[in-house]
Amino acid sequence: MTTNRRHIAHLHLHAVPDEGRYADAIDLLTGITPHVQAVSPDAVQLDLTSALRYFDLSPYALVQRAQMQLMALYGIACSAGLANNRMLATMAADASAPGHATWVPAEQAAAWLYPRPVTTLPGIGRATAETLGRYGLHTVGQIADVPAATLQRLLGAGPARLLAERAQGHDPRPVTPLEPAAHLVADLVLDRDCLDPARHHRAVLGLADQIGQRLRGQGQVAGRLTLTVRYADRSSTTRTRTLPESTSHSSALATSALGLLTSLGLQRARVRAFMIRADDLLPAVGAYRQLTLDPGEDRARAAEAAADRARRRFGPGAVYPAVLARDLPHRGGALTMR
Repeated sequence: MTTNRRHIAHLHLHAVPDEGRYADAIDLLTGITPHVQAVSPDAVQLDLTSALRYFDLSPYALVQRAQMQLMALYGIACSAGLANNRMLATMAADASAPGHATWVPAEQAAAWLYPRPVTTLPGIGRATAETLGRYGLHTVGQIADVPAATLQRLLGAGPARLLAERAQGHDPRPVTPLEPAAHLVADLVLDRDCLDPARHHRAVLGLADQIGQRLRGQGQVAGRLTLTVRYADRSSTTRTRTLPESTSHSSALATSALGLLTSLGLQRARVRAFMIRADDLLPAVGAYRQLTLDPGEDRARAAEAAADRARRRFGPGAVYPAVLARDLPHRGGALTMR
């Protein structure tokens, strides 16, 4: 593998049920490479170049590994394309059946690309295709062989230049990792009105744990939490608290969230839904942490890191707080992350 050759994968996710599952898929893929770009609403692109040496796998084997993990952990089938740039990877994924992958090596890109219909090139709409068709230009190879001046007369300078580059299989665009979210939201909608304070407590604890997992997965910390409770009559109450220090530690988030719950004095209120929102997000690498001489704090964080690794490997349900065993989200309601 040469140092300047890229390996870009495009995964088209089939039947992604909701935004939370899409975010779960992206979180899983960031465990393979940090260079992950969401292509909403149902695709993801990865730059695998730097990950190959770490996993000691071929590009094709690494793509297959990603496909198997998505199916095994989340039941998501995907079509995959692998090439040396984003455009070719996307086209290769479009040519793949669910569960399969198409690899277009750089030295074979021209032979693979030239016989394909011109409409398979990204950005070629019906009007452009009809214009090209009137001059007998139906395949990518025919476009590649046309002189630049001829294309300019047919389409204009800008569109002709872009079309010529695409027909030659060129696409210099990098895979751009996800930008940090402005906020994170976790909500729990119960299947029936709930009057049980103990279950209220467990619901808020579970949401705080989910927020902590997402923050750590994105390398961020939160400085403020907001708890919103929606009641059976569709009214709602909201409380906000600034955290003592920005954190992604689930225990600290849960302490603040439960404090907000206590301040509401719900007692036996008929609750239909809970929502926790984390704001004032910052990169974890730039956040300060109050030093402590309590060894239990360090042990708790080490256990939390081990639990995160287990979830990335075996799925989000592999590890959860013991207090939630009686009332897991999939039993008591629908948990979604946004």
